[in-house]
Amino acid sequence: MPRLIGAAQAVTTTSQDAKVTTFNSSGTFTAQPLTTSVWVLAVAGGAGGAMQGSGGGAGGHLEVPSHPVPSSGVPVTIGGGGTGGADGGQGGINSNTRGQNGSDSVFGAASPLTAVGGGGGVRGVSGTPIGGHPGGSGGGAYRGGPGTASGGAGTPGQGNPGGDAQGGNTGGGGGAGAAGSTVPSSTPFTYIGGNGGAGKASSITGSSVTRAGGGGGSYQPGPNGSPWDSSGGSGGGGQGGRYGINYPPSNNPKNASGTANTGGGGGAGAESNAHGGVGGSGVVIVNEAAINITTASSMWDLRTVYRQVKADEWV
Repeated sequence: MPRLIGAAQAVTTTSQDAKVTTFNSSGTFTAQPLTTSVWVLAVAGGAGGAMQGSGGGAGGHLEVPSHPVPSSGVPVTIGGGGTGGADGGQGGINSNTRGQNGSDSVFGAASPLTAVGGGGGVRGVSGTPIGGHPGGSGGGAYRGGPGTASGGAGTPGQGNPGGDAQGGNTGGGGGAGAAGSTVPSSTPFTYIGGNGGAGKASSITGSSVTRAGGGGGSYQPGPNGSPWDSSGGSGGGGQGGRYGINYPPSNNPKNASGTANTGGGGGAGAESNAHGGVGGSGVVIVNEAAINITTASSMWDLRTVYRQVKADEWV
């Protein structure tokens, strides 16, 4: 039996560097030649806050550690933030004064990953309970009198519900990491808004970044000494407005929009003549891992190696 050398005739290593691609607007993702699966984060557009009502919910936060991709281009759609509620005056109807839902962010065409847009904040006729709108994270609820209204539902795996509304208070918009807060009717102050829910952190870019915070609710802060503002959730949520016309230190509405490309919910306006904050636009981030592939020609099969070793003919 011939003596065989225990090595391949040629060994080749092909390498590909890690790469992170961020889409702040819609486009097409094209994988590197060796990439077959990627780590994807898709955040949808946050919802708008209501005029003198509840906070907007954050856009859905969908993270998939390993998602297959073709060698051809993959379409990417970035969801826009929902508009804030318009001025409707005292007792304005919900269709005019509510915040609009955010739009979905989508990665792919066949079996796409879809992050769901946030649910809008609400504001209705005084004394009528209105539940928050569902979405990636739900919008806060509105209740202009006794009783409770429920916050909008979040999408499982993407976000949390908005805060409930008790008494004359309004709920904060839900965030990807926590629900919007509910201000109990037993609080010493009434007609104030709940804080937006916290966002969720991801290290897909190599460092931890929090996105998709909910918008703060608002209505009016009540008497002097009561809280002026409700905060937006960490990760781009807009704070709720303050009732500036009748109370110091400012006569300007302070409601804030959600931060762009975080999916943050818009904060609610507190004035009867101030619109709600706009939701923040979404983002899609794609992480391709580094790859090293070793190939060899003329490798011996295992059976041949075994026979040669047994016959003491393997060198």
